[in-house]
Amino acid sequence: MYSFISKLLIGKIALNSAQRHTVLSLSETKHQQITSYASTLTHRKAKRKIHDPVDCHDIIGIKHYLKLKHNLTKNTVISSTEDPSVAATVSLNISTRVFLLKGSTHLMSKNFKNRYNFDGTAQVSVRNMSGQGNFQDSEDKKQLNQRFLDCAARGDLEDFKVLLGVVDIDIKSDRGWTALMFAARNGHTPIISSLIEKGCDVNCLNASGQTALDIAQFWNYKEAVAILSQHRQLVEFDQIHNYYSLNPLYRASDLRKDPSALETAKKNPSAKFVVFLNSEPYLLESLEKKRKFKFAVFNLDQLPANFSDKTTVIFLGLETWDPDSSPWFAVELRQEDATFTSKYYPDGKFVVPFPTTMQMTATHAGIFAEAHSILCWLDRYKYCPTCGSKQTVAEGGYKQICNNPDCSSHKGVHNTCYPRVDPSLIMLVLSPDKKRCLLGRQKRFPPKMFSCLAGFMEPGESIEDTCRREIEEESGIKVGRVDYHSSQPWPFPATLMLGCIAHARTDTIVIDKDELEEARWFSHSEVAQMLAQLHPDGIFVPPSQAIAHQLIKSWVISHSANL
Repeated sequence: MYSFISKLLIGKIALNSAQRHTVLSLSETKHQQITSYASTLTHRKAKRKIHDPVDCHDIIGIKHYLKLKHNLTKNTVISSTEDPSVAATVSLNISTRVFLLKGSTHLMSKNFKNRYNFDGTAQVSVRNMSGQGNFQDSEDKKQLNQRFLDCAARGDLEDFKVLLGVVDIDIKSDRGWTALMFAARNGHTPIISSLIEKGCDVNCLNASGQTALDIAQFWNYKEAVAILSQHRQLVEFDQIHNYYSLNPLYRASDLRKDPSALETAKKNPSAKFVVFLNSEPYLLESLEKKRKFKFAVFNLDQLPANFSDKTTVIFLGLETWDPDSSPWFAVELRQEDATFTSKYYPDGKFVVPFPTTMQMTATHAGIFAEAHSILCWLDRYKYCPTCGSKQTVAEGGYKQICNNPDCSSHKGVHNTCYPRVDPSLIMLVLSPDKKRCLLGRQKRFPPKMFSCLAGFMEPGESIEDTCRREIEEESGIKVGRVDYHSSQPWPFPATLMLGCIAHARTDTIVIDKDELEEARWFSHSEVAQMLAQLHPDGIFVPPSQAIAHQLIKSWVISHSANL
């Protein structure tokens, strides 16, 4: 992470409402050279970064914008002091920490028992942070989280709203309870409404497998039940969107067959371009709470001249159904053309797709899934699989035409000409009594992670038959009924995961050592603990971005236990 200042400082915060920023003026002995100074604070997943120049002496000014973006330069100082008594205290161990939260005019002490309103100037102490690493993992962050949960439990709406943008909205207590659950337990409907408005996970489970709705129902808070029930119904009525599947673009496939329309779209001033290098996307850090990355989006003027003549360009779609809306393209850059990216987005970087893209904002992850799968297909099939001749890219990247006029691929519809999608089944197996589910682990899994069984479809095989065959081959369990749940594109490079619930007819496990390292039945309560990451043995399931997580979670929710 960042290295922190190695000396203790005392300073002042001066509020200047007219300029909508605050300035922290710090005094230190003259000619003290600060070579690396940084601090972080999370607000709506924005990172607060303070950087100092080399050879900075005397007064250091820190400009605190409302968006929590900071610059440390000499000319940002509004007011300063050179009080010798202040400089003399640099060797003291100052334990008090004061937080200045966005959008508020008060300081909050470390123990959060006192709030200090201020207007003009207030004393602030800055403690030595050397060696503590990421601020988000520090003791202060834990206390922020606890304060957030306590406010939800007490119904303290004023303090709750102050903290709402600072912590993860779905942060859990040691028992796996979220702020929404604490509010539901005590019937605090304003807190519940505020959390739902901010996009909290209403279907989140605690260690007992209960949702906030289950808790509100048990304690008979009818108004809370009505709010939570209405929202859950909206979620269930809507279509299920697993991670990588929430692509906001209208693909406009009819435009792909019109080369002139595509050329016009590329030159559209509103056209947007996302870029790749060796199939690695160029990403920026995101301000969204749970997702760290998003695409760096370029316009035509920012791209290299005649880029489409030298690179692979694919048409992703339009922003809306309106044919005049902005077209989106993905560009596979050449190494020599990739340097322009840092000119416009100096904080961006090309990243290894997996697992980094599992931390993207949901809509950009959907765009990535489309772009990456097509670019990988074009890269791997530059030569005709039928005759070996060179191919020409057509239809905005969605078709390749063999340059050999005598090739048999020109006759009929062949999957060598179009992007391939590989269907794969992933199954949650329920025991005959429906009280347990079967989970397994492969040797390549992280230690203590268990997941659903999975396998690829074979030619001439149905979804149901694939489930039954794969489950019996891997675990020895015989399956009867198979229910479809949902699907997930897995763009590494082009797999479609078909999620199913399989109902076992037997329960004796005989694993295939070549497929699985271990497989076992887990009870409902155990799985709830695994989802909440509170299993006593440290066993856990894949993250929420994986369809396996959603299959497991759906079973726990549907069989939620009473308090």
